[in-house]
Amino acid sequence: MGGWPAVFASRRRGERKAADQRILGNGDFVRQVVSGLDDLVKKNLRLSGQRIDIKALARKVSERYTVSIGELRSGGRRRAVVNARRAMSWTGVRDLGYSGADIARYIGVTNFCVTRMISTGKRPEIDDINLDL
Repeated sequence: MGGWPAVFASRRRGERKAADQRILGNGDFVRQVVSGLDDLVKKNLRLSGQRIDIKALARKVSERYTVSIGELRSGGRRRAVVNARRAMSWTGVRDLGYSGADIARYIGVTNFCVTRMISTGKRPEIDDINLDL
């Protein structure tokens, strides 16, 4: 791309290019390699550059678990609130590619708490949350 100044300039213009530092080649080659990968890897590469906002995710999770946004972001320990935080952490990090720190800051918990919630290996019941833009 021509170094960091070119990268920053393309970001300011809103341009997204298919690139992965682990794959040498131009954007077309990267897309070809990525097309052969499974869905989880594709999501983690975040080539689309589109994902729902953390606030929108929180709204969807709070509706699904019938808790308020305030409860989700407070230190409450009611089972529904804890389950909603777990779902938000899992979906935000594993499905949408947000960092654990981003999710932790939004819901008012520590990074370790988010890591612990998503490391259980068990996906929370969040299949009916529509994550489309």
